[in-house]
Amino acid sequence: QVQLVESGGGSVHTGGSLRLSCAASGNLDDYKCMAWFRQPPGREREAVARIYLYEGVFGTWYADSVKDRFTISRDNAENTVYLQMDSLTPADTAVYYCAGDFAEETCPQDHTDFQLWGQGTQVTVAS
Repeated sequence: QVQLVESGGGSVHTGGSLRLSCAASGNLDDYKCMAWFRQPPGREREAVARIYLYEGVFGTWYADSVKDRFTISRDNAENTVYLQMDSLTPADTAVYYCAGDFAEETCPQDHTDFQLWGQGTQVTVAS
């Protein structure tokens, strides 16, 4: 079973940047959909960004709240998925999770349908 390990979280001030990494213990080729979720304190887990194989190329999706500030990417050779986060605000404070699924063409809409999860990494943005 492939395992995911997130890293790169930390504390920054408003306007700062962080780059999260999600390293897999094995080959990620079968996981056509990779995603980042976050769970703010006292709130439900929400999708932030997805990267999925669509008609032979990888497409991306972003939540409106992070569009134009966050960038998801994957390095298949390194079996790693990244989330570049810029222009951070306190509203971005959350535990960030990496997830993977076999689905092609799209990603599961419900986070409970994802096959793989990391343990999470804390991101804190101070005003």
